[in-house]
Amino acid sequence: MNEFLQLFSQYNVPGAFLVNIELTLWSALFSLILGVVLLMMRISPISSLRTVAGAYVEFFKNMPLTIIMVFMVLGAFAQLKLTFSNSFATNFFWLAVTGLSLYTAAFVCESLRSGINTVPLGQAEAARALGLNFMQSATQIILPQAFRGSVAPLGNTLIALLKNSTVAAAASVATETSSLMSEMIEFHANSIVAIFLIFAFGYVILIIPIGALTTVLSNKLAVRR
Repeated sequence: MNEFLQLFSQYNVPGAFLVNIELTLWSALFSLILGVVLLMMRISPISSLRTVAGAYVEFFKNMPLTIIMVFMVLGAFAQLKLTFSNSFATNFFWLAVTGLSLYTAAFVCESLRSGINTVPLGQAEAARALGLNFMQSATQIILPQAFRGSVAPLGNTLIALLKNSTVAAAASVATETSSLMSEMIEFHANSIVAIFLIFAFGYVILIIPIGALTTVLSNKLAVRR
């Protein structure tokens, strides 16, 4: 117990988890927006939009997240001069959010597309029969049902995003959990087990409520046929 108390007294472990939570929340918001746009493109009657969205999803689904994070620093920041702030810490935080959002949007799109597959084809046909155009039928009839049918996949995507936020260390975010864990191991090599348990239980505490909540919402919001 003294070993755990000593580590907590020397390092800001809750602050590191807070950084990962902030990374997750911002990335979840932006990836949801981009994921919905990609979904609309994938179900669009315009073939070129479907092709572009499909290529985007396949590209980011098969691209290792670490490579994306490294590109955000060495490519977007160093070569393309993409900056969000004069503060290095703030700038690297938002570079990490950008990388996580671009990557996760592909999985959000696929999760929502699985929800669309639960919507009977007759719904779209009925919308067209009523004279609704593509955007009206998609936003007023199809998407609301798709969201209800994809709560569980979206919950799994959010859990994956929370765990993926540890890769932000590759984007030079020095205050998140994986960076702090490496620092703690470097200076307290004899406490590796205690350090591992601190971060393992920290993520378990964060992830279990998300899984339980999405399960409850999935059962509650499921469209009964």
